[in-house]
Amino acid sequence: MKNIKPKLIDLFKGGYCTPQIARIASTLKEPSSTIHYNIKKLENEGAIKAYKAVFDYEKINEGFCVYVLVNISPEYYNTPIAEELSKLEEVESAATIAGEWDIILKIRTKNQNEYYDILKKHLLPKGVTKTLTLTTLKDIKTNYVFL
Repeated sequence: MKNIKPKLIDLFKGGYCTPQIARIASTLKEPSSTIHYNIKKLENEGAIKAYKAVFDYEKINEGFCVYVLVNISPEYYNTPIAEELSKLEEVESAATIAGEWDIILKIRTKNQNEYYDILKKHLLPKGVTKTLTLTTLKDIKTNYVFL
């Protein structure tokens, strides 16, 4: 049989998942049509942004996870550096933060060599003055699921 696991993983990471309406209806003891209507309403209001699969990242070759604190030069504060970094496939989350640092990124790669390549290519561009990498040792909770 044809191996399409990498394609499925990419789709799931991109939010190509849907709620199990029949299962929810059974749990809530409500008609499926009521569940479907309310879910669509939440989606249209923007309350639900995406559905995603929760992975065992070791099993999909993305077991190396780091949090990166980034400082940017003051003359670049009004540039979209955080938005540009958030577009990288390996960036799982990105946020601008207050305090000693300007941006925090969560990055997943296969190993530290792949992370180092990302660091050299994307995290040391014009405007980034300093980074601090925090390497995770073990995932305890991810995407609201305890491991």
